[in-house]
Amino acid sequence: MKTKLKQQLASILGDRVTFNPTELIFYSHDIAAMPNLIKPLVGKTIPEAVAQPVSEQEVIDLVKWAKINRIPVTPRGSATSGYGGVLPLKGGLVIDFYRMNKIINIDQSNNTATVQPGVIWEKLDKKLASHGLTLRLYPTSYPGSGVGGWLAQGGAGIGSFESGLFSNNVVSARVVSAKGEVRQFSGKDLEIISEAEGITGLITEVTIKVMPLEEMEIAAYGFDTTDRLEKFLELAVEKKLPFWSVLFINPQMAILKNQSPAGPHGKNTEDRVELPNQYITTVAYRKKHQQEIDRYLEDILSASGGEILDQHIARHEWENRFKVMVVKRISPSLVPAEFIIPVSSLSDVLEDITSRVKKPVIKEGLLIREGRQGKPEVVILGFIPSDQRKFSYNFVFALTLTILKIAQKHGGRAYATGLYFAHKAPQIFGKQRMEKVRQYKHQTDPYGILNPHKVFGTRLINGMMKIAEFSEPAIRPVGNSVAVGIGERPHKPIKGIPADVAWYAYSCSQCGYCVPECDQFYGRGWESQSPRGRWFWLREYMEGRQKWNQHMVDSFLACTTCEICNLKCSVNLPIEPSWMKMRGKLINRDHRLTIPPFEMMAAALTKEGDIWAGYRKDRDNWFPGDLVGKHYNHQQKKKIAYFAGCTASYVEPDIAMATVRLLDEAQVEFNYVGRQENCCGTPMLVAGKWDVFAQAMKDNIEAVKKIGADTVVCSCPACDMMWRKVYPQWASKLGIKYDIKAMHYSEVIAQQIEDGKFSFPDSGKPEIKVTWHDSCHIGRASGVYDAPRKVIEAISHASLVEMEYNREQAHCCGSVLTLIKDPPIAAEVGKVRLDEAVDAGAEQILALCPCCQFQFRVTRDKKGLPIKIVDLARFAASALGYDFPDPEPEVQRQWAVFEAMIALMSPGGFAEIMKSMWPQLIDAMPFGLGIMMKKMGKIPGALKAMKPLFPVLFPRLLPRMMPKVMDTMLSRISDLVPMPDYMAEQMPDMMPRIMDNLMPHMIKEVTHLVSDSMIDYLAES
Repeated sequence: MKTKLKQQLASILGDRVTFNPTELIFYSHDIAAMPNLIKPLVGKTIPEAVAQPVSEQEVIDLVKWAKINRIPVTPRGSATSGYGGVLPLKGGLVIDFYRMNKIINIDQSNNTATVQPGVIWEKLDKKLASHGLTLRLYPTSYPGSGVGGWLAQGGAGIGSFESGLFSNNVVSARVVSAKGEVRQFSGKDLEIISEAEGITGLITEVTIKVMPLEEMEIAAYGFDTTDRLEKFLELAVEKKLPFWSVLFINPQMAILKNQSPAGPHGKNTEDRVELPNQYITTVAYRKKHQQEIDRYLEDILSASGGEILDQHIARHEWENRFKVMVVKRISPSLVPAEFIIPVSSLSDVLEDITSRVKKPVIKEGLLIREGRQGKPEVVILGFIPSDQRKFSYNFVFALTLTILKIAQKHGGRAYATGLYFAHKAPQIFGKQRMEKVRQYKHQTDPYGILNPHKVFGTRLINGMMKIAEFSEPAIRPVGNSVAVGIGERPHKPIKGIPADVAWYAYSCSQCGYCVPECDQFYGRGWESQSPRGRWFWLREYMEGRQKWNQHMVDSFLACTTCEICNLKCSVNLPIEPSWMKMRGKLINRDHRLTIPPFEMMAAALTKEGDIWAGYRKDRDNWFPGDLVGKHYNHQQKKKIAYFAGCTASYVEPDIAMATVRLLDEAQVEFNYVGRQENCCGTPMLVAGKWDVFAQAMKDNIEAVKKIGADTVVCSCPACDMMWRKVYPQWASKLGIKYDIKAMHYSEVIAQQIEDGKFSFPDSGKPEIKVTWHDSCHIGRASGVYDAPRKVIEAISHASLVEMEYNREQAHCCGSVLTLIKDPPIAAEVGKVRLDEAVDAGAEQILALCPCCQFQFRVTRDKKGLPIKIVDLARFAASALGYDFPDPEPEVQRQWAVFEAMIALMSPGGFAEIMKSMWPQLIDAMPFGLGIMMKKMGKIPGALKAMKPLFPVLFPRLLPRMMPKVMDTMLSRISDLVPMPDYMAEQMPDMMPRIMDNLMPHMIKEVTHLVSDSMIDYLAES
């Protein structure tokens, strides 16, 4: 793709198109791991550009551009299938439909919903619920897949017992053809686009049938044999039981589920269920049908030899119905084998698979009451545990052909075509329909630009698959003889990647459940910023296909540590803790470049103990004078120490003031740590500057022990998380005795309220609607949800309304980490959360995290949103009659400093400063080079001839030059950055340290940016 074509693309989409070679890698694969023996036949699957349209018109423009220039176009939904349908086999352009995710209309009178193709099923269902509706059916990839992708892929899902195939539930679809024309498909014509994987057009809008939301009941039944399971399913259809959904797993799946680890925070550990070694069938039905089901159920179970399982099992299986891939955690790879068979063949097929495939085959199935031609069918999602890192994976993969042949023998077919099973398209589509699709494709896309080689395949791959199928009897014994290990086996680091992190990289199912709610991703929109993207990249790195660059270092650093990915992960991977380990590897061990403003924070922390460059002597200025003798007196030993944190001490002091007022009014005995308090270290931990973190932690532990406390109470959730969770882990690692308990002040106040020791008086104020922001570090990380709400509910004039996403599902504010990395993106992420508060009808959003409040205030001002951000302690203490200073002016002042510093601490920023300092820089050159350079500047072309040497010379010269020009540089910085006096006073001490850490990483790029400017200066001087 030539430069001119790239410029044309950029003119259509602006920054929503990427040509970044690193970014393009993430759009070269789908959910499956392709066997190495197949890869050479497929060829290079990396596109030349990825575009993200937001409207149908943009799709039209892109397709017309592709048609004119004969550029192949590959559509990409959520990439949650494993058939190769999203692989760009001829390079070209990938159109990623992620940003086309709007819900256009919900029609309650006709029970329909019209959406863009990128809408995620889970989000659509959540919005439908607010209208008293729900989905008629959805795929098992509901948390991560989109509407358009399922229509293009085809198939059945949860709810298909009642509603059949998905295509039967589509009212209409708008599609852009290869000619750039829009056509609306409905009725029988939907056959042309359903299951066609985009070869007949790009879906831009879909209208689907939905249904009223009704209370569902869940039940589970156990069967010891395949024939008993089959009998039950047949009777369920025959007796027309009013089930909505019928799912089952085989005993092997039950066994491996029992072995799979629970969530990273012990989620589901207490109510973990031991599944029986049976075929477990889970059904969902409307509560109103209970009597009708009871009328037949006993006889059906008796006739089929089944038993009713405990309700805990039923609920467990239903709540985890989207986590079929959880067993991948202990594999670490799964070979997929998916097919559709008549219900009457189920037992024979399952028994044949057991007979011919000697590897454990784990299966999940779902029953369709009316499948193809109105007959009952079963969809089987099968997987064989394996390890894609080993050559033997190729032979285990071949066992899918064995399974598919068994299914075909008994009247079944492959689930989808994609790339690998294109030669099976006539059986999957039916010959008549296949010909209809072929003719339409020929008429509308004569050059074959839309998703080349899908559905119809290529001669090479089709031929190879036919040969492999013919050779299956010979390959099968080899696949069966391969040893398959089950259980987590992280032995040693791989290319510096910690052993457990390396294991998790391959265990990641690439399901994409982590993607939609990841604020780092939805703030930027590119796969490199998603958790699954980073896992994929680690695989590529460990296999030698990629090398570290700053783009990927920044991707690991930019994670906001919100931990929602841990909740969403279908494999229960400890994702955020793994990224924390990677920060240590990349920055602390490998000494790569961290996010530049962290260097300023580190310098300030090392010098004065805080990240805001405030003086230590000023740290306690906020403390109320009338409480000094009572709560800031280290001569009196008290069990509780109050730890204010940096931001509440220097930027938003109303938080700390209000907190100590509340604790005092609630008769809590405590001592303020005071000037000996240091930053809790969270910024240094996430920056990867672990040596600075460890020292801050040691100093804090010593300070608390010194005043005789054994419990630390915090205002800031990050501080709380450090004392509650991180310090104990690090203290153990470093051999430090740690016997300190941590509590958040909201927990202390809530307990006093509950014990009747404290209450809020009737404030007499008019009622105000407030909503509560569950900060990530106090919520998901530390599990504190109820205490803040109890405090709010105890305040007479507060009317609490919940946001759409709350408690453990709450959206992140975007964190100050995003604010210092990408300020414009931080505003986009913060707006998502503030919009929720506005939509909930709140006048104020209450929060307790100083950093969340800082980020929200900056976002609100940038976006002009009509809502106040108020600290919880301030809100509560105000109800007691206290007044506090307004933090807004200081927040604005500090953000002005940081915004200017962020711009400064970049190659471009440093380059601009250097361009204004040429007289001083040239004079500071050692060895008389400055005089020589001035003389060469008078010789036409001499310096330009030397230009290739500048990247070699500057890294050697600059360290010698900087001390001589530091005063000038500080003067230039003071002109650009509106620093407060106390910060400016410390700059001579901090800036050399900052430059020493940043310049080695930036010097090459800075040199490139300033070379021409220096040549021009010398030529003119």
